[in-house]
Amino acid sequence: MTLTVEASSLSLNDVHRFLKLEKLSNGSFTDFLRLEPLSEFEHQDLLRIRGDFERYSSAGKISEGLVKFLTIAPLMRLAGFYDVPIRLTMEDSIAIAIEDEDRRITGRMDILAINSPQINIAPPFWVVVIETKNSAVEVSEGLPQLLTYAFKSLEQQPSVWGLVTNGLRYQFVYLRHEEQPTYELMSLLSLNESPGAIELLQVLKAICKLPNFQ
Repeated sequence: MTLTVEASSLSLNDVHRFLKLEKLSNGSFTDFLRLEPLSEFEHQDLLRIRGDFERYSSAGKISEGLVKFLTIAPLMRLAGFYDVPIRLTMEDSIAIAIEDEDRRITGRMDILAINSPQINIAPPFWVVVIETKNSAVEVSEGLPQLLTYAFKSLEQQPSVWGLVTNGLRYQFVYLRHEEQPTYELMSLLSLNESPGAIELLQVLKAICKLPNFQ
């Protein structure tokens, strides 16, 4: 009989064991992405996003849904994720069969950005998987879910970016499908610190512009 496990119940050790996913030493954004300077308009919009989040967080805990509304949605619009050929989906269900075990992992990913060409020259590919938490939860608690959802993309492409956030802190992960699937954690970025907020938007813009299968 096949045992079904919810991705939300997995620990990081579970993810490593079930998915045979290996953690490499921490990586650098510039190893994989070309980060471009922001325009004055982007700087100003980024300040507005940060100000909105700070205003709500000063009043107390921010729910997961409000984190998406206050930070993820405006950041993704500013980074270009609302433009063709990128397509956003939410609450997509997944199922992963575990090799050598009568076990299946299921779950629903928060946000998935897909490069979906209008001309069917190449198949669509996952650009970034985003997992959100409420502002009181540390981003590290969302890593097992994020890695599980992002791992699903490696069935059809060689790499994918993942992001887990509580609105204030942003942890990017880069997964690759090699002989053994691997992932690297990038530097933790903070929305309330100017260098971190700027780099956050630069990274999102660079991911949005990735060519197919990078």
